[in-house]
Amino acid sequence: MEPLTPAVFHILLSLVDGEKHGYGIMLEVERTTSGMVRLGPGTLYGTIQRLLKARMIEEAGEGTDTRLNSERRRYYRLTTQGLEAAKAEAERLEAVVQAARAKDLLHQPRPSKEGA
Repeated sequence: MEPLTPAVFHILLSLVDGEKHGYGIMLEVERTTSGMVRLGPGTLYGTIQRLLKARMIEEAGEGTDTRLNSERRRYYRLTTQGLEAAKAEAERLEAVVQAARAKDLLHQPRPSKEGA
């Protein structure tokens, strides 16, 4: 499988824990990346259309988001294919991080203080 683009991976990752509407996806990506990745509307909705066409996500219907003035919004969810693509990309990225650590490019993670 080819590596996913960052936008595709972040959108799929944001949907792993449940359905979201476009704006919710945008906020989740920004939150989980501490603001380092921000998807503008063009990138977000263009990527969503490609993911729908590739059957990695599907529309979950419309819902009302009470936090957004009761506007009707389209919700999206992962398909099995999308989940598998996200898992494969996460594993690929983990291998890249391990290679970077092996070359002392990144510090080894500190052991958890739990149980100390």
